[in-house]
Amino acid sequence: MATKQEIALMAHLLRRAGFGATRDEIERRADDGYDATVEWLLNPDERPEVDEYLLYRYHPDSERPPKVNHASVNWLYRMVNTERPLEEKIGLFWHQVFATGDNKVESAYEIKEQIAMFREHGFGNYRDLLVRLAQNPTMLYWLDNQENHKRAPNENWGRELMELFSMGIGNYTEKDVFEASRAFTGWAFDTKIHWLLWGPHLWNYEFHPEDHDGAEKDYLGHTGNFDGFDVIDIIVRQPACHVFIARHLYNFFVADEPQVPAWPIEPPRNPEAIRTICESFVKNDYEIKPVLRTIFTSDFFKDSMYKHVMNPAEVVAGTLRVTGALSEPHPDWEEVALEPMFMGQSLHDPPSVEGWHTGHEWINSGALVRRVNFMADKFSDTSLPGVQYIIRRVAASNGTAMKADDLIDHCLDLMGPLSVKDKTRQELIEYVDGEGGSVSWQSPEDFANASRVTGRVLALIAGTREYQFG
Repeated sequence: MATKQEIALMAHLLRRAGFGATRDEIERRADDGYDATVEWLLNPDERPEVDEYLLYRYHPDSERPPKVNHASVNWLYRMVNTERPLEEKIGLFWHQVFATGDNKVESAYEIKEQIAMFREHGFGNYRDLLVRLAQNPTMLYWLDNQENHKRAPNENWGRELMELFSMGIGNYTEKDVFEASRAFTGWAFDTKIHWLLWGPHLWNYEFHPEDHDGAEKDYLGHTGNFDGFDVIDIIVRQPACHVFIARHLYNFFVADEPQVPAWPIEPPRNPEAIRTICESFVKNDYEIKPVLRTIFTSDFFKDSMYKHVMNPAEVVAGTLRVTGALSEPHPDWEEVALEPMFMGQSLHDPPSVEGWHTGHEWINSGALVRRVNFMADKFSDTSLPGVQYIIRRVAASNGTAMKADDLIDHCLDLMGPLSVKDKTRQELIEYVDGEGGSVSWQSPEDFANASRVTGRVLALIAGTREYQFG
């Protein structure tokens, strides 16, 4: 049987590499072993995908979504029901890095297809992923490359490719931006038709050779008749690229970093961890899967518990997974899919090409109230199967009278295991004291009252500062 420390470490892994898990799944994985679970996460193809066709029967708009919320129903449903959690998490990671929004694209279906690309190829080669991104009609339109012509280069894609997708500001010149843009002339797509005229439809990448500038270019110290493939090949060999991707991976999977615009002036919070990730990235020829293995098996990852503020998608999907509040197709999906947006993260529609600001910036007065209320509503609902499971586990530990401090300790254990500050723990105890000071599970009436109190304790724990750090 796994120790409490092993269970805590497994819970940490399943939060960061997925969207959390019920206590019985955590314990099963802990019994399987940490390294074995890392491999289970990294090899999702060994398990079936989510049955989306069941969802489409009840929510047909989630298949070819006309609006962002319909696409969000599809993705959130997958996050909650998947047996391949890291596959959805890597899609969310690349969506943050390669932010593309419906506010300009105006095709939720095309952005949904872009997320599917991240899901399918996100574990693979970063160089190949950049090529796919450069040929993705959604990104081409988002960053105006259909307006990038041989005789009139548009620098938007060429600039953001380096600034926000691969190296970061300060690692290239304005001439490099211009030369990269020349290299991507002719990379375009067929006609964009607004969804109001023809509903969701496919866009297709096209290369227009007559519009491509094939002349010599000077780019990042290299000279040649470069095209977009050559530019990407040069980029991925740059040390700045290795550090940039390493910091993104660290920020998303390990611990909160400063915001991306500050990276040129603020060093990494754990330089040794960034060096380790960079070395793995280069050694493995820019393959992402072995880099994730390096991260998840590292000491710096294992020591990073509760050093990462959960993003809204993690809050909503994780709460639903643990409480069992919503899994099968249900009318409530339409409403619940809006919750990440209300908390500051509109899936498929980031605020800009920079993506979302993460870490402590997820927490502001409006977003904090929304996320705490959402969690409290679910964890205090004693009719939900996941909440009932936790209550039964608490009751099984002591079927007679349970004092306030014992109840709090059992709830903290089953919600994490989670450690809170002494002041927080005392406030939780004071709540139970206000409800009589102890609970009993002996009679049906006692069990009902103890369940109610336990549900409220779980809701209060979910609102603590410590729990918000996933």
